[in-house]
Amino acid sequence: MKKSMLLGGLTLTATLLLAGCGKSEDVLVVGTNAAFPPFEYVGGQSGDEIKGFDIELAKQIAKDAGKTLKVENMKFDSLIVALNSGKIDFIASGMTITPERQASVNFSEPYYEATQVLLVNKDNESIHTLDDIKDKHFAVQLGSTADMMSKKYTQKVTAFNTGFEAIMELKNGKVDLVLFDSEPAANYLAKNPDLKLIKLDFPPEFYGFAVSKQQPELLNSINHTLKNLKENGQYQALVSAHIK
Repeated sequence: MKKSMLLGGLTLTATLLLAGCGKSEDVLVVGTNAAFPPFEYVGGQSGDEIKGFDIELAKQIAKDAGKTLKVENMKFDSLIVALNSGKIDFIASGMTITPERQASVNFSEPYYEATQVLLVNKDNESIHTLDDIKDKHFAVQLGSTADMMSKKYTQKVTAFNTGFEAIMELKNGKVDLVLFDSEPAANYLAKNPDLKLIKLDFPPEFYGFAVSKQQPELLNSINHTLKNLKENGQYQALVSAHIK
């Protein structure tokens, strides 16, 4: 009798734990870093809602799968670890598809093309070509494509958890430039008129939703949703609404 009660208690505890972390069968958990506007950011009427282009796509992915979306906001460099440990089901965080990341996760079909740009203080007239950024002091977001790319040009790299922190370091004169994805950089520029954006000959990159290699069915479902959104016009409508 005691053994039966113990097993029942363990089962109940496990159920509660699963419900507490949002991993029930009717919930799809997406991991993001909500400091990358317009793709993901904190805002809304309450001021604490996670919104953005990626989040709208993620909502449709969950809807098509017959599930409710739960959003987990975390540090960008912890997202793949969380995915592969089962804490989240997929990543929607403006994540560039790279060979290094593909070694540990699968990616959906690309859903957005971007490139890297520079943000510098407005009075900086020293940068015109890629040669000009060699040995400059970079600020980047930890774990981002910029973080990986910056090592090609300099050993002086300071990485931050958010782009906002990197930009504050630039404005305070602690670094020479911020290397950042084009759309978030433009978003931050609009709020910081004392900065300017510089486009150089960086290669294009493509965002994808990351999924565990153990979840091929989810990957197929995500790709199906993306295909439908592009075919029915909803994808372009979301681009127009979020990416000016």
